[in-house]
Amino acid sequence: MVRRKFGFLEAGKVVKMESAEVANNAASHPQIELTSGKRNAVLFAVLLGLFLSALDQNVVGTALPRIVTDLNGSGLYTWVVTSYLLSSTITVPIYGKLSDIYGRKPLLLIGVSIFLIGSILCGQSQNMTQLILFRGLQGLGAGALFPISLAVIGDMFTARERGRYQGLFGAVFGLSFLLGPFIGGWITDNVSWHWVFYVNLPLGLITLVVISTVLPNFHPNTGIKVRDLDYLGIGLFTLGVVPLMLGLNNKGLTNSHGTLNNWTDLTVGGFVVFSIIVLIAFVLVELRANQPIIPMELFRNRNYSATQLATFMVAFGMFASIVFLPRYYQAVRGISATKSGYMLWPLLVGLIGSSISTGILISKIGRYKVVLLTSVTLLCIGAFLMTHLIRDTSDPTLWAWMFVVGVGIGPSMSAFTVVVQNSAPLQQLGAATSTLTFLRQIGGSVGLAIAGTLFSQSFTQQLPGQLGANGVPKQVIARFASGGGSSGQGNLTGVNLTAQLNHTLPPSLHALVPRIVAGVDDAFSVAIANVFWLTVSASILALLAVVAITDQPLRQHTAMSAEAADAVPGAEVPVAEGPRGRVAAG
Repeated sequence: MVRRKFGFLEAGKVVKMESAEVANNAASHPQIELTSGKRNAVLFAVLLGLFLSALDQNVVGTALPRIVTDLNGSGLYTWVVTSYLLSSTITVPIYGKLSDIYGRKPLLLIGVSIFLIGSILCGQSQNMTQLILFRGLQGLGAGALFPISLAVIGDMFTARERGRYQGLFGAVFGLSFLLGPFIGGWITDNVSWHWVFYVNLPLGLITLVVISTVLPNFHPNTGIKVRDLDYLGIGLFTLGVVPLMLGLNNKGLTNSHGTLNNWTDLTVGGFVVFSIIVLIAFVLVELRANQPIIPMELFRNRNYSATQLATFMVAFGMFASIVFLPRYYQAVRGISATKSGYMLWPLLVGLIGSSISTGILISKIGRYKVVLLTSVTLLCIGAFLMTHLIRDTSDPTLWAWMFVVGVGIGPSMSAFTVVVQNSAPLQQLGAATSTLTFLRQIGGSVGLAIAGTLFSQSFTQQLPGQLGANGVPKQVIARFASGGGSSGQGNLTGVNLTAQLNHTLPPSLHALVPRIVAGVDDAFSVAIANVFWLTVSASILALLAVVAITDQPLRQHTAMSAEAADAVPGAEVPVAEGPRGRVAAG
């Protein structure tokens, strides 16, 4: 055995090194070493699994109206989405923690397998109850795909290398958003809606085969037994997140009285308050747990906590673009639901391009703060430009604004992950990455609920003035003052408004329909523009969080185990940072 030399420790690092030659000998190593061919195969399989999850949501969303019609379940429409969202969100941190203990490979295989089983059962559904149940099962598997995929990248590449590969994840999401509506629409119209679920099978099977045969199972936290798991934390986390997601989902839905749920309703505000109380108890438990699913000590690291906050705020503001811009195209421009998604192409081009390019840039320069400052600043600018949206905004102008927003959003899909993985100990890489994913999903859900409230209030306030500005008489404006009724505001934010008004208004008022439609479109456009003030505010908070981040050089190597160090003459073993190892394969 080669004698190893040690220096004194300072801030968890070995200060004394025998020579520069020793440092060079202890070359950069990821936690999992593979040949380039096997590494590329795993990368392809991981991206394919992620694409599988992202594509499924867009494909099913397009086919859902036909599915609900065939299964006679219009009253349960939202639960098809809610059940999937609930189960996938709850399981994200649990999968991340378990992958730190038992390894990425088995958890990823379990997640993909559950997702595929759920897909088969969804395709076999004979009624809405079965579909809702099986979509929940799908979500239980989907919760593993994103966080563990990101963690696998963290295992296979050093922090300096990760940026260029993490950037591909944003590209996958953008690509799925472009292809999903087309694939879902084509399959539904030309084959059967059952196949929007079966299409997952070939992609998922490829992922399973490659991961099971090529990826070694590396897990640095050996010796942790089943009895050591944080069962109380898992229970409280589930009990806290479920009512939170239900409350946010119920906001804006029509209740049994025929009115929209408000924040003061028990099923909205009551659920949210209950969840906050339970989640506070969850945090207290996590502070004392031996193996917490969300390690609270990580938040003592300024870079880690600031990045998590910035991720939450970017997701909070981002959903205004993703959700409300298609509504603008459908309601104001009269474009179909499927085609309205394609009108976001400038935003997606900016998102995909900036996600990939910034990942490469971070890997090249080894730093990230300037990239994050630039991207979040562009998001602020793009969101501010979108606050000027009106009914007559030209397509080139709107496309330019969307492109700026996309460029601002893109780096958040990759750069924030790089910062978090560079800040967290390698033994907690899965938990840290899954926490980032969880906060991104929760931030989007909270932002969407608040944006819906802001849109409704703004539309209500704007409608009388915009109708008057378009020459609609006061006595006619009064017909639309209430939120319900056959000609109330509740029916003015949908599509085919001209045909609807010609059907509901008396013939004597038909001549005013073009003016009414113009007034509604103006109010609708201004209401969506006002929603983007929410994005501006969230982006500014994200920018402040990014300013707090310290631009630290990315780690260019991971720690070596004692056995590995024995093979390198004079290599130091950074014992202060805990047991870490690397797996050599191929």
